[in-house]
Amino acid sequence: MSWDGYIDTITGQSADQCDQACIIGLSGGGKWTTDAHEKSFKLTAEEAVKIASVIESGNMTAFQASGLMAAGLKYTFLREDPEEKLVLAKKKDHGSLTLQATGTAIIIGHTIEGGVQGTTNKAVNTIVNYLVGMNM
Repeated sequence: MSWDGYIDTITGQSADQCDQACIIGLSGGGKWTTDAHEKSFKLTAEEAVKIASVIESGNMTAFQASGLMAAGLKYTFLREDPEEKLVLAKKKDHGSLTLQATGTAIIIGHTIEGGVQGTTNKAVNTIVNYLVGMNM
């Protein structure tokens, strides 16, 4: 099964607000989507492991204190919604991140600088709801 098709779904449903996306495993941070996709948000293995560890723990202290490293950039933690398993972050002049977890995965969408992050949130949530419906 190719997970890269989900990148197209997320970016396609975002009205050009989300330019990159990826999916990683909640437990361990293994990459589900590949970096080969032209719109892949390219996390390093180390970044993916750290993101997964913090989100899986439910304790955002590490993000609050040190920010969130993703694709070689340090994003500022904005807020979390524990009920929705949602984390939002931003990097001035580089855009923002939407991270939302299911029981087994973390879906990440990157919003273009100046874009509407809420639109990316909705696109990411579409995949989250689908995966949750599949017991993932």
